[in-house]
Amino acid sequence: MKKLLTFCLIFISTILFSQKYAEVALTPPMGWNSWNKFACNINETIVKEVADAMVTSGMKDAGYEYIVIDDCWQIDRDSIGNIIIDPDRFPSGMKSLADYIHSKGLKFGIYSDAGIKTCQGRPGSRGYEFQDARTYAAWEVDYLKYDWCYHGKQNPEASYSLMRDALALAGRPIVFSICEWGSNKPWLWAKDIGHLWRTTEDILNCWDCKEDWGGMGWPLILDKQDGLEKYAGPGHWNDPDMLEVGNSGLTFIESKAHFSLWCMLAAPLMAGNDLRNMSEETRDILTNKEVIAIDQDALGKQGFKIIDEGDFEIWKKPLINGDIAICLFNRGKKTIEKEIIWDELNISKNFEIRDLWMKKNIGKTNNNFKTEIVSHSVVMLRLSLKKL
Repeated sequence: MKKLLTFCLIFISTILFSQKYAEVALTPPMGWNSWNKFACNINETIVKEVADAMVTSGMKDAGYEYIVIDDCWQIDRDSIGNIIIDPDRFPSGMKSLADYIHSKGLKFGIYSDAGIKTCQGRPGSRGYEFQDARTYAAWEVDYLKYDWCYHGKQNPEASYSLMRDALALAGRPIVFSICEWGSNKPWLWAKDIGHLWRTTEDILNCWDCKEDWGGMGWPLILDKQDGLEKYAGPGHWNDPDMLEVGNSGLTFIESKAHFSLWCMLAAPLMAGNDLRNMSEETRDILTNKEVIAIDQDALGKQGFKIIDEGDFEIWKKPLINGDIAICLFNRGKKTIEKEIIWDELNISKNFEIRDLWMKKNIGKTNNNFKTEIVSHSVVMLRLSLKKL
């Protein structure tokens, strides 16, 4: 009887999840996460100021909506198991902070872990999944990033399914971000569990560096996305991790290439810089609506690599209404001059060509396309059957 009741609970919660979440994350989520810039040095003043900056910078108008607090907001549990917020860093509480963020027309996100502790040693949700989910719903949370530290011998599919069920029963649609680092190939099992799933270890603030524990620069993460495109689509996205655009480890050109290729991947666009004092160059990258439109395209296709010549790559992304996005990527140390013969890419002669960073039309595909691509940069094009 107990097993039957458990099965019925899971069955019902799965149906509730699919019903309540049917319209959630139909395009890749866009927002900001505190970790890449602030790590544990986060508090409610910073979060409120970042929310303000998301509005005043034009990012909200460009489509960004989630403000997500990562690790280190929680410090303990009380005598009945309720999670305790750090009172020094968040004296007003999470419901008050959520209200402030919602008043800006934005949405509020939070972080926890499937294990007994978070990655920074704070209390995780293992054994408290349903209690935590009810708490998040009461705080009016809109997004949960759920990590994979201190998991012991837990089964990831079962652990993430348990929190999915808890969120469904809590009664509030919450974007569920699975941060399992790709260790157990979540793209094979996570489609009906979460809305997005990490495909690799953490992104690092650098070009192509790599740490022994698995963290790496974005071009190395990019390499690991090739072949995963068939698993992504509306409501279920591969997540190559948050953006490092605007952080000190990347040049302007590298940041622009990073943003371009994340948009080609239909990746969640979670900014990781300090929005309060970003440069005009950084703001221009993050708010380029024509490039963002590639990421947010309603067809929901992830881009894929069609040419690999070592230092030179071409990525292609099918778009709605028969349009195509093309990204020419120079990952080498020298400028490359290229002539693109469209027939060789199986692209007809009927497309208008628009350069999405120059923001201008540059011809049609009835002629070969010649261009120069600076080291570590991209040329990003939209090919359209209609006049752009």
